[in-house]
Amino acid sequence: MRNVPLGSSGLTVPNVVAGMMRIDDMSDADVRSLYEAARHAGIDFFDHADIYARSLHSAERRFAEALGLSASERGEIRLQTKAGIVREGPYFDFSYEHLVSSVEESLRALHTDYIDVLLLHRPDALVEPAEVARAFDHLESTGKVRAFGVSNHTPRQIDLLRTAVRQPLVANQVQLSIAHAPILTQGLAANMESAAQSAVLDGGGLVEYCRIAGITLQAWSPLQGTRGGGTFLANPEYPELNAVIDELAQKYDVPPLAIAVAWITRHPADMQVVLGTTNPGRLTDAAVGSDLRLTRAEWYALVRAAGYLVP
Repeated sequence: MRNVPLGSSGLTVPNVVAGMMRIDDMSDADVRSLYEAARHAGIDFFDHADIYARSLHSAERRFAEALGLSASERGEIRLQTKAGIVREGPYFDFSYEHLVSSVEESLRALHTDYIDVLLLHRPDALVEPAEVARAFDHLESTGKVRAFGVSNHTPRQIDLLRTAVRQPLVANQVQLSIAHAPILTQGLAANMESAAQSAVLDGGGLVEYCRIAGITLQAWSPLQGTRGGGTFLANPEYPELNAVIDELAQKYDVPPLAIAVAWITRHPADMQVVLGTTNPGRLTDAAVGSDLRLTRAEWYALVRAAGYLVP
């Protein structure tokens, strides 16, 4: 498992993350099997959110109750969670009161006294940066949160937060896969008027902005396509892409899933891949992509096979 810097936090973290969004209905034994597969693969970073699963904080609670980690075991892993979405609305709330109360409930649910990383979960159009700064200052000074970041934020939305927030924003979790790659492929077609791919969907230059600002990109839904729903792997809607993936999987003697992960980890931005699987075997297969370094030609071949323009 290859480790990468987590922004400017000084931490090094695995470039593959175990997402805990779907564990709510799993048995204790199944949660333990998933956790043990992750640890065996070198993954010690677990991604949560207050709104995941059946009820607020229930996936966090399921994780803690199933594992029953000792204090020393808790110290061996990184726990990341998110706050800011009010699911019942739905709407977004980056107020001091909402962020602090959500984190305090996450701490209770996770049976821990600190969160390693807190992300603001999608942008709040009504954000008041000073409110976010006040919440972050409180959470940091009380030892409840050690590092902060965002998810699905554009460069200018991040800049707005940084007018008031004094802590470094160390991560930005965004959707990215071979088959859903506008944050990477828009730049390939920049200034090409006839190419729909050239349309700016992220505020412009998100990947480059995060690299300059020292913000680690975390890729969610790394297997999600845009045609026919579901994963692009073995999906008849993606015949060209799967042909190239299968060819590379055979060449490197790895599962196709590892190629999908390796396409993201190959990027020099040192991104993290957030897996959503609850299957220990698939998690193990995906983790193989952590250290697999595709050639430039192979990386671009996958871009073309996904249907993107490489001029």
